[in-house]
Amino acid sequence: MLIRKAFKYRLDTTVETEQLMSQYAGNCRFLWNKALALNLHHLDNKEPLLWYQELDWFSKLWKQSDDYGFLALSPAQTLQQTLKQLERAFRDAFDKTQPLKQIPTFKKRGDRDSFTFPQGFKIEGKRIFLPKIGWVNFRKSRDIVGTAKNVTVSRQGKHWFVSIQVEIELPEPIHPSPAMVGVDMGVKRLFTLSDGDFEEPVEVKVWQDKIKRLQKRLAKKVKFSNNWRKLKDKINRLHTKIANIRCDILHKLSTTLSKSHAVIVLEDLQITNMTKSAKGDWENPGRMVKQKSGLNRVILNQGWGMFKTFLEYKQQWLGGQVLYVDPRHTSQTCPDCHHVRKDNRQTQERFACVVCGHVEHADVVGAKNILERGHRLLACGEPWVAKLCEAGTGKLSDKLEPVTV
Repeated sequence: MLIRKAFKYRLDTTVETEQLMSQYAGNCRFLWNKALALNLHHLDNKEPLLWYQELDWFSKLWKQSDDYGFLALSPAQTLQQTLKQLERAFRDAFDKTQPLKQIPTFKKRGDRDSFTFPQGFKIEGKRIFLPKIGWVNFRKSRDIVGTAKNVTVSRQGKHWFVSIQVEIELPEPIHPSPAMVGVDMGVKRLFTLSDGDFEEPVEVKVWQDKIKRLQKRLAKKVKFSNNWRKLKDKINRLHTKIANIRCDILHKLSTTLSKSHAVIVLEDLQITNMTKSAKGDWENPGRMVKQKSGLNRVILNQGWGMFKTFLEYKQQWLGGQVLYVDPRHTSQTCPDCHHVRKDNRQTQERFACVVCGHVEHADVVGAKNILERGHRLLACGEPWVAKLCEAGTGKLSDKLEPVTV
């Protein structure tokens, strides 16, 4: 089995290397925005899109011009990789199989500044050679395993990082554990397992409150003044700290969960739809906008999408599997008598079946039902769920309705 993996390290840069990296990242960002504007113009006029070959031809003309001659200062391969990434973004935008397809957007300074070298780099011990930059030391926290294929240099906050993508040839893995578990993602809890275990949510409120206080001070500063820039940098560092805390916690939890369970069953949650704004517009104003905004913030702070992605590739490496089942009524269905009714879940945490009297934590009930639907998915090939009667009696109808995941 061939897997691709990235090893990310922090670079020990000097003022000169940081200036070169900022210049190369800025040139790649400029080329992305210019090529994107050109393609959007073609879309507006219903003309064919320009793909990599055409855009590369334009970029060579721009490098020879007086206005855009600064592009020639960057390594040619970084500009070519930028155009290839833009081409892929457009292909994904028009690919119907992509769940989150959207037209590429413009990049702004300081937001995901990066550039990629597909070749010409060298790695020796704790230093890496980057074309037109030279040898740069990095903090080697772990050994690099596999064959290096490309490197990406990126900036996060005030530091620069290098991500080395490698290819590793491994035998087909066999998962060490035969266990199967259902996982219910939540707001009060990060997740709850079908065996009753749970994890508390990612706690970053202290840092968020500090950011709020600093943002209030920032609003009173003269924009783009020295004090404004210092405060802005401090806020950016706190945002980076929160992101690192979230990423570290989710990595540790997903690693533990994937190593101890061969099959992990999750709800097929549409997180993008769940976190949409409730503001509405002038003609149709939204309802309970503040409450919905708070819920959206909590869901996004937990990093459900990141957690799902981590579980998927880690299970693939270990020979396990991640299943997705229909999320409807998982917390309203009794795990004992299978009675389905809204009244079963009396509060956020308490589940009490109105028919058989089964009492349990609502999140544990949801996780048990998710696990049961996972067993059905493995046995039948598709998640069969009971269709509720329109009368609202809570009894299961004779006809079962298949739901496609």
